[in-house]
Amino acid sequence: MNILNYLLGSLFGFSFIWVPIAHALIVILFGFRMISVRRPVAVAIAWFLIVVLFPLIGVSLYILIGERPVGRKLTRKIIRMDKEYAAITEDMRKRYSADKQLLPVEGRALSLLAESKNGSPVIAGNQIELFTSSLEILQLFIDEIGQAKKTLHLEFYIWALGGDADRVCEALIAAAKRGVACKVLLDSLGSKDWFKSDWPHRFRNAGIQVTEALPIQIGRFQFRRADLRLHRKIFVIDNAIVWTGSMNLVDPRTFKQDSGVGEWVDAMVRIEGPVASQFELTFAFDWSVDNPKINHFKAVAPAATPVEGQVLAQEFSSGPVYRDDILYQVLLSAIMDAREELVITTPYFGPDDGLIQGLMAAAGRGVRVTLIVPKLNDSTLVAWSSRSFYADLMSAGVNIAEFHGGLLHTKSLLIDRKVAIFGSVNFDQRSLRLNFEISLIVYNLDFCAKLENLIESYLAQSDLVNRVAWAKRPRWRVLLENAAHLASPLL
Repeated sequence: MNILNYLLGSLFGFSFIWVPIAHALIVILFGFRMISVRRPVAVAIAWFLIVVLFPLIGVSLYILIGERPVGRKLTRKIIRMDKEYAAITEDMRKRYSADKQLLPVEGRALSLLAESKNGSPVIAGNQIELFTSSLEILQLFIDEIGQAKKTLHLEFYIWALGGDADRVCEALIAAAKRGVACKVLLDSLGSKDWFKSDWPHRFRNAGIQVTEALPIQIGRFQFRRADLRLHRKIFVIDNAIVWTGSMNLVDPRTFKQDSGVGEWVDAMVRIEGPVASQFELTFAFDWSVDNPKINHFKAVAPAATPVEGQVLAQEFSSGPVYRDDILYQVLLSAIMDAREELVITTPYFGPDDGLIQGLMAAAGRGVRVTLIVPKLNDSTLVAWSSRSFYADLMSAGVNIAEFHGGLLHTKSLLIDRKVAIFGSVNFDQRSLRLNFEISLIVYNLDFCAKLENLIESYLAQSDLVNRVAWAKRPRWRVLLENAAHLASPLL
């Protein structure tokens, strides 16, 4: 032991006897930190376990990704602009207050909750179309860009290189050259390859404004969490038409072809009408926050004249700094409001115990609950962790279908075939608590029927997980799933 102490002392510069003391001190101090920030219990226990087992690595990881700061300077800017943003949304809620009377009984509570904490109100008079072919969507993007008259605003997590995604770039440059004001806001991490390419230079030379959202700055991890990401998908044309959904600006024929999961399967909606102004408002807010040259939030143009549409809808945005935990509350409320049927499609499934209990309770009271996830996932850890929930869910009567037609990337909730939540939100901790997300809540039977048809097409390409066969899976798989489950609060 003396020799070991000497060797370790020579290596670390102090007697080895101080190592367990230092270990205990780190754990105690970290425990006080967990108590002071009052994290969710599962998250706190997961982090505490990591720090107990690997103190230096655990503390380093916690400093890097453990909390939810976006940086003091950016936080102050968001708080300041949120006050300016609030005045605009308050006017919007007053302007469209009568539209609340058109809400179906089943959607009233959900709509009020979604517009709370300075959110957008429900608006009538919209037209909405559902598109399910990524290549068709990219071509329609190009067509929309070619027909734009005043403004084109694009906000995406990923703009990938290659294929028809490059054709969208060329179309945008052509639009800027004919006088259309173009702004592009992309996540720094998700679009890192795009930012390293020649496209940003070409865009700026053509007069297109480009902003990099949430850039990762080495040396500032202690002030800004590195994995808080802008995950929204928004494309607004002339403040009158908006596209949103699950699809990034990627060509599925070239995107992540080496991941071994097949092509990404996505869906988008095209909305024409006054609800587009809500998405324009969110884009303008995000643009103002992420653009270092802007210090105050400026109002956007008035909403477009309503089209002859019958769709009642509202934009629903969320993020880790403002409207904190509203997304979690809305999803939990949607689950608890279901009376007949609840269908969820998500590529990444990693909820907390509260949402799991909500799904089990819904199934227990007779709601037909169906979860559709991809059979193959580009994240191995997420895949194993997701399967750790299967047994409990199926024991409560939840149906689980694994899609084998590619990586199912569509994110949706269909409640009683009457209300739909559709957008960028995954059913996992990252979307719930870390990312800036966007959704469209639709209160329209025709749209819900179209979404149901899409879901049926997914189910036709899925394998329903058999509860009896699942219980007989090898013990080593159970152990791997349970091990991955320990990390689920952090994924």
